[in-house]
Amino acid sequence: MIGLNHYLILGSILFAISVVGIFLNRKNVLVILMAIELMLLAVNMNFIAFSRYLDDLAGQVFVFFILTVAAAESAIGLAILVVLFRSMRTINVEDLDKLKG
Repeated sequence: MIGLNHYLILGSILFAISVVGIFLNRKNVLVILMAIELMLLAVNMNFIAFSRYLDDLAGQVFVFFILTVAAAESAIGLAILVVLFRSMRTINVEDLDKLKG
């Protein structure tokens, strides 16, 4: 039977993969956004595991709010990325230093 430990280990592995993805690939903005989404999904898995373990629905309701914010973040982030690519012809993080004020 799959217990709470299994879900928490899987969530921590996903979180670690996303942190490694952010720190190793600092050149592509799209990969960084995908790593952030993976990080949010790992946190959601932990919320659902604890919610199921404690028989409390508050964690599952909180996950819906996180998914809503993550979807809005993805849409806005991709829209900004498209505008940046159209104007600068690159999505490399190092080439976007002209955005500093």
